[in-house]
Amino acid sequence: MSAVYVWIETFDGAALPTSWEALGAGALLAEKSGGQLTALVFGENAEAIAQEAAQYGATAAIVCDDATLKGFRLEPYAALLTKLVQENKPRAVLAVATTRGRELLAASAADTDSGMLSDVSSLEIQADGSVQASRPAYAGKVLSDVSVDAAGTQFMSLRGRAFRPNEAKSGAQAAVTKAAPALSEDQIATKIERFEAEVGTVNLTDAAIIVSAGRGIANNPKDAPGDAGDAAVWKAKDGFESVIQPLADVLGAAVGASRAAVDAGYIPYAHQVGQTGKTVSPDLYIACAISGAIQHQAGMRTSKVIVAINKDKDAPIFKMARYGLVGDLYQIVPALTAELKKRLGK
Repeated sequence: MSAVYVWIETFDGAALPTSWEALGAGALLAEKSGGQLTALVFGENAEAIAQEAAQYGATAAIVCDDATLKGFRLEPYAALLTKLVQENKPRAVLAVATTRGRELLAASAADTDSGMLSDVSSLEIQADGSVQASRPAYAGKVLSDVSVDAAGTQFMSLRGRAFRPNEAKSGAQAAVTKAAPALSEDQIATKIERFEAEVGTVNLTDAAIIVSAGRGIANNPKDAPGDAGDAAVWKAKDGFESVIQPLADVLGAAVGASRAAVDAGYIPYAHQVGQTGKTVSPDLYIACAISGAIQHQAGMRTSKVIVAINKDKDAPIFKMARYGLVGDLYQIVPALTAELKKRLGK
């Protein structure tokens, strides 16, 4: 029986919650293949994080709490993962497709001459032992189905929010194995000087609900100072603050935007959703005054429920929306916000 390895991404001695999604996906493979679901935890506080992973389904864990692994550096992390794969030959190695997850799995897959699938959105094991996986292609316009041969180790980075975490079981324990680091400090070229936290950034990738607006938000009936160009920007910024943000606050949502909106200066680029912005997969995506160009669709088409609000009944966004409202967002959104406040008791 081959194990299924799941890399648990950590920062500052704590697990990133997205890693539990990877354990949820790993459980699907481990259950059908009969292998152990093994959490890989490298760095500070590794043993405690391994037991936390046990609550989310890991039956075993391999940990390495070494000073060389305190902060993420590709060289020592990839060398250790490669060593574990070569020694134990797991059926699969999974991680959520964060920047670090993609980088780590790709490096180790190359080192072990193994297959690598990126941005996987669904997977299952077939009767013959092969893995059937789906991943978006052509900017998300189609889903590509890939069958992976049963032989060898398969590396897969998983699309964020595509898999549900296992239900947490308090008190669950995992059998922990300690591993030695693969590189010493003098063998590592990269050095970490410090971390600088970004202030005011938007966490769209992990958001369960997103309320986004596009260029059409400039059609705000309010009077504005300045010339016509300044007035459009002023109106749009006011629309985000006075109409979009209140709805987001009621729903506990993040605020997103189309590229047209951020290019026009209506809202910072950190809010951009799309092919050149953030790729998101929330439970609920509300698109206000967004036409639905293919570049925007590429960033949000895997949202579980899409609600579109647009004046143009022929806007492409309506073709992918489960619910559509044709009308002025400045009439619809405030009414929606008021009704939600009543129903949610806020």
